[in-house]
Amino acid sequence: MPDRCAAGTAESLEQLMKRYQHGDADAAAALIDRVSPQLYRFFMAQVFSRKYAQDLLQDTWLRVHQARHTYRPGEPALPWIYAIARHVRVDGFRKRRRIEVRERGVETLPERAPAGSAPGPDLEALLAALPESQREVIAMLKIADMSLEEVARATSSSVGSVKQKAHRGYEKLRELLTAGGYGR
Repeated sequence: MPDRCAAGTAESLEQLMKRYQHGDADAAAALIDRVSPQLYRFFMAQVFSRKYAQDLLQDTWLRVHQARHTYRPGEPALPWIYAIARHVRVDGFRKRRRIEVRERGVETLPERAPAGSAPGPDLEALLAALPESQREVIAMLKIADMSLEEVARATSSSVGSVKQKAHRGYEKLRELLTAGGYGR
């Protein structure tokens, strides 16, 4: 009997999603294995906390499981999954804000760079300086390696709007890098 997980690597996400809809646990596992790393990077670019990014990833897969019947076979699966991930992130942000209003967090010590390493730009700080919509688009385009069309579908925007947000985000990043001495 062939190994379905090994076969899953050759299958498209759309084929895996269709099998998952029909209750195939191997397809679900293959889908999670293939998409989780880029979803995790997407969340890390947004929230800057490994624990919180992992929580969002878990919530995303729970919602994908609950909403798998709404996926339309033949449609691209990745934008559908990212649309869910985006909603999970927004809901998580709102929940976190409600908690922060009532609780006072404890600050953690920053991680130290290895001895002898040259200081570089703080990517997290640079991305945090961008408006949320620009940060989100850049994370999907550059970290998740999605196409303009996929990002547009995941954010319920037009391709032109995605291009504009990305362009403005890149310009802001250039300004910040130049101001920090890392410019051209």
